[in-house]
Amino acid sequence: MKNWIPNIITLLNLLCGCIAAIYAFNDQLVLAGVFVAAGIFFDFFDGLAARFLHVSSELGTQLDSLADMVTSGLVPGIVMYQLLSDAIGFNLIDQEQSFTSGSQDYWISHPYLPILGFLITLGSCYRLAKFNIDNRQTDSFIGVPTPANAILIISLGLIAQDTDLSWLYYGLTNPYILIAITLFSVYILNAELPLFALKFKSFGWKGNEMRWVFIAICIALMITLQIYAVPCIIIIYILMSVVNNLRAERNSV
Repeated sequence: MKNWIPNIITLLNLLCGCIAAIYAFNDQLVLAGVFVAAGIFFDFFDGLAARFLHVSSELGTQLDSLADMVTSGLVPGIVMYQLLSDAIGFNLIDQEQSFTSGSQDYWISHPYLPILGFLITLGSCYRLAKFNIDNRQTDSFIGVPTPANAILIISLGLIAQDTDLSWLYYGLTNPYILIAITLFSVYILNAELPLFALKFKSFGWKGNEMRWVFIAICIALMITLQIYAVPCIIIIYILMSVVNNLRAERNSV
């Protein structure tokens, strides 16, 4: 029975991703975010449970990537699709506005434009497949992991819905900026940038210093900035990884 415990946790991640996708397609980003967060919670503990129970397997590895493809790959793509749809005023299903080929902004107002949001899904799929065959990523990541990217994209959707800052609202409802964010997301997912892994093999301080410091920063920012903290946390995660890489290179010299 214990062999199935990590796989059941992984499947709960997948179930949360399926529910999140339904909410995201209905533009209910708060509930979508809740279920993505729940899925990532399960994703965090399935590997830990497998190591604790000494039941790690190739099946579990494949299940983990397939579940992540939905929760952290498909759902953020849907969220960006919705953001782009809201930015131009219509989408493939509900075309509320008309457009003409003579318009200067014809291409940016095209009903197929929101599909570009699914570049995030494609980039996530490529990143997960590469992760499975890259033996360099056993104890760390190369490129931003899909759960972190999913949290980033969903947080931007929530901020766009609730912010009172006019400049921030404009930025997150501007199709040009949203496309730039989409392309940046695809890039950081697959960039040759070593990042420290957030999964714990043990909960002790030794060997986990970077992780515990990062978690403390995350908690402090979430308390003070709430949802606005999420993009800051992703940036800090990348910067801390760069500093960690530079320190490791200096120590190896």
